[in-house]
Amino acid sequence: MTSQELKDIFYNGLWKQNTGVVQLLGLCPILAVSSTVVNSVSLGLATTLVMTISSATISPIRSAVPNEARIPVFILIIAVLVTIIQFAMNAYVHPLYLVLGIFIPLITTNCIILARIEAFASKQPPLQSAVDGLAMGLGLTAVLAVLGGFREIFGHGTLLSGLDLIFGASAKSLVITVVPDYHGFLLAILPPGAFITLGLLIAAKNYMTLRATENEKKRVIPVTATA
Repeated sequence: MTSQELKDIFYNGLWKQNTGVVQLLGLCPILAVSSTVVNSVSLGLATTLVMTISSATISPIRSAVPNEARIPVFILIIAVLVTIIQFAMNAYVHPLYLVLGIFIPLITTNCIILARIEAFASKQPPLQSAVDGLAMGLGLTAVLAVLGGFREIFGHGTLLSGLDLIFGASAKSLVITVVPDYHGFLLAILPPGAFITLGLLIAAKNYMTLRATENEKKRVIPVTATA
């Protein structure tokens, strides 16, 4: 795989076909757990790990799996990986595991993973598939982080709240108080706030893409000299 192919895959996953603001896949976890940065990034990284490993695992066996059984086989592999991550989180970051709750095992049914495996990993070599899974997962994590950051600031007036769920009580000192003595904005931490914030992110992404396209057209269209 050339460096240009690597750049194209990451650009595609992080920006051009971002699962959160372009493909609009997996909206349930995006909207449900994005009330804080810690919750958002934690679930995003768990999903990224599953996407990367499952893509790298399924790619080399794709030709050996009968077409009629490919979906059950793919889901079985994803479910095994999710179960391993679930047990690991339960063992090492139990407080965070309790907060994320049902959304950890629900990674198995996340349409982002299965859709990307069907569209890319089942047709490409293992290395490219693993990189694509990583890029798509990081793109989702970035959207979750931004969404969680906005909702946490407007909802609680803080950033990195809940960091102690991962690193222990000593990490409470790392929580950033953006607005002191803030009484909170309930809408921001409720589902409507998630929909509104995600809509704004989608609008911002579309605007930047449109501006970039217009600027590109201006550069490539030759300027004709006027008589």
